Amino acid sequence: MIEKEKQHTIYDISKKAGVSIATVSRVLNNSPKVSQKTKERVLEIINESGYEPNAYARGLGSGSMKTIGILCADVADIYLANAVSFLEKNLRQNGFNTILNCTGDDYSTKVQCIKAMEGQRVDAVILAGSQYIESTVSKNKYIIDVSKRIPVMLLNGYLKSDNIYCNLSDDYSAFYDATKELYQKGCRKILFLYREISYSRNLKYKGYCEALEDCQTEVDDSLILRCVGKMEQIKHQLITYYQKGHEFDSVLACDDELAIGAIKFAKETRIRIPDELGVIGCNNSVLSICCSPELSSIDNKCEMLCINTISSLMRVLDGQEAAQRTVLSTEYIPRGTTKM
Repeated sequence: MIEKEKQHTIYDISKKAGVSIATVSRVLNNSPKVSQKTKERVLEIINESGYEPNAYARGLGSGSMKTIGILCADVADIYLANAVSFLEKNLRQNGFNTILNCTGDDYSTKVQCIKAMEGQRVDAVILAGSQYIESTVSKNKYIIDVSKRIPVMLLNGYLKSDNIYCNLSDDYSAFYDATKELYQKGCRKILFLYREISYSRNLKYKGYCEALEDCQTEVDDSLILRCVGKMEQIKHQLITYYQKGHEFDSVLACDDELAIGAIKFAKETRIRIPDELGVIGCNNSVLSICCSPELSSIDNKCEMLCINTISSLMRVLDGQEAAQRTVLSTEYIPRGTTKM
């Protein structure tokens, strides 16, 4: 059997050169803090050994690991999957690696994960999704504590504190306008569908409520419905809700999957879309054009949000000023689930 050649590490190089591993890393980063004689000695050993430095080895001397941590609740969520993809692509274009951690919605897990991410010496942390913003100051303290040491970027969430930079969609205006759109098309019983309480959901709900109030219509609490699970589960939850005698002539959903669950409900109960039931989703994901009829949806500009987040982060890491709160406009995309 041929013995596999040993892969040299930064520790091997430092031992052979008689210098610290930080000095080896400074040589790799062409730091002026290393004498020419030491630099030549270290480079000679590196060339002889065929050593290939990794991000950790380079980061020891430069003060930067060139690595950004990304936390999201669940990468199976189509919006978060798209966001992570856009973030990773833009970070790579800027010369940064990424570490991804899916935290779920449990609070203690979020706290543990962000601390573990910081322990991996990342240059910054991106929290993708509004699920990270809690309802009380004390529960948000773990984010603020991390921001005292490294920059924290919030994607579609807002938390006011030094070294926290927030880029978010205008969810309030999007749902205010969508509610008005349904109302103007003759809908009077607009069912608001959501999954979990979050910063984004609260803005959407506020837009929905204030649009109804401006249309001289009282908000009916029975038309606020939380649904969980995938499309089939959502369909069955709506069927149960409908069979209990709840009437609604339209659905305004906080994401496209919820909205498609409503389309499936309508087909199961033989309710005609859009004549008897109007449906609007949110995120303008690929799901919106994979159903029949195609789904009217709110485009919250996920890609632009991610590009802007990375642009802000690069300015922060370069020591430049960056806006701590940036709000991007959304766009309503009408399709076959609403009346033209």
